[in-house]
Amino acid sequence: MTSSGSPDLSDIKHNDWVDRWFSPILRPYLRLARIDRPVGIWLVLFPCVAALFQASHGWPELKETLIFCLGAFLMRSAGSTVNDIADRNFDAHVERTRFRPLASGQISIRNALFFFVSQLLCAASLLYFLSPFTRILALAVVPLVIIYPFCKRFTYWPQAVLGAAFNWGMLMAWTEIQGEIPFGAVLIWLGAVAWQIGYDTVYAYVDAKDDVRIGIRSTALLFGQQGKGIIIFFYAVTVLLWTYGGWLMHMKLPYAIVMMLITVHLFWQTWRLDLKQPSLSFDLFLHNILTGVLLAVAAIVGTI
Repeated sequence: MTSSGSPDLSDIKHNDWVDRWFSPILRPYLRLARIDRPVGIWLVLFPCVAALFQASHGWPELKETLIFCLGAFLMRSAGSTVNDIADRNFDAHVERTRFRPLASGQISIRNALFFFVSQLLCAASLLYFLSPFTRILALAVVPLVIIYPFCKRFTYWPQAVLGAAFNWGMLMAWTEIQGEIPFGAVLIWLGAVAWQIGYDTVYAYVDAKDDVRIGIRSTALLFGQQGKGIIIFFYAVTVLLWTYGGWLMHMKLPYAIVMMLITVHLFWQTWRLDLKQPSLSFDLFLHNILTGVLLAVAAIVGTI
């Protein structure tokens, strides 16, 4: 529990395995890259896996699967690093983030920048294995990754920018396998963006009070007490776009059945949501890993 009596949602809360398995020199960098908090990796990866199956009309090649899985891991980690670089002065004043490596002084800004460049270079090395069209698309997402942390200063919609960047791999999967991005694939990508706006707004309610105090903007502050209804709207848009996009791409009947399961799961999340309970908001945010799993399953059973 924190000093205020609310559940401890600190980023340091469940890092014990990092302390057990890695040296003190590496630990701050692993935390900077959120290796200890893999939820973001899964939320990037599963939509990308779904797109790989849909673009391949079945099982994708092993090489493509490995490249996109590694790319999702590296870009999510790089995004986490640049986020902490941009927010280092804010994080020190937020209960959940005050123990982050930069906010707590475990890593210098110079070393963090070097680490970020190293992550980008590792991700860039994967471009060698991709088609020219996919390389261009991959480079186009880098500005979004860098700009996102600063969006919180001037717009209430940073979640939209994050959603576009987080799910960019879905578009890349199509260009790599098919050499084009069909309209149905664009709709499913937009559905993933809407989904992210919904679940990341749920996450933003965890820090809403602190964000008001330090001057950071988010959809949670924009929506206020109407947040629950607006989140339901974005989840409804998600399901509609995923369903219609799948129909345009001639997904088989099992795809529609899994879409119904996703609808029930997202409705259950919003039914349980209480905007005044940060710990519940955090828990429901984590439940979207299952949503991502279901999306990938829908793509698999809809194509094989």
